[in-house]
Amino acid sequence: MTNEETISVLNDLIEVSKDGEREFQDCAEDVTDPELLNFFTEKSQQCAKGAEMLQNQVRRLGGEPETEGSFSGAAHRMWVNLKTAITGADKASILKECERGEQYAVEAYEKALQEDLPADVRQIVEMQHHAVVANRERVHSMLQGQMR
Repeated sequence: MTNEETISVLNDLIEVSKDGEREFQDCAEDVTDPELLNFFTEKSQQCAKGAEMLQNQVRRLGGEPETEGSFSGAAHRMWVNLKTAITGADKASILKECERGEQYAVEAYEKALQEDLPADVRQIVEMQHHAVVANRERVHSMLQGQMR
């Protein structure tokens, strides 16, 4: 895999991380439950740190890192904000949207891991993949608790 291809994969993951950061931040703004507020705030910060870690790798490889999320992420957030304004921000709805975003992130990381990444980059991507899977599972667990 060339440096340029590695940089492209990393920039895609930076967009995903930035989308996650903003989505968790938006979710935190829509809840009053202290446990959810802390969870969403912590995960937003985790996504920001993940994006920063990937940006550093892009710079190390001589590339220009992404600094924003994706257009699809922005469109999804606009839809969620509109839906929340119409239906109200109940916990289950917020968690469903959060779970959907985390599923997208899991799929993006799994796609990246199918590439022939350099060993040091692969290690970082695998570590972040594990964190994203854990986030999705935690959100799913919280959602199941709301559905009971």
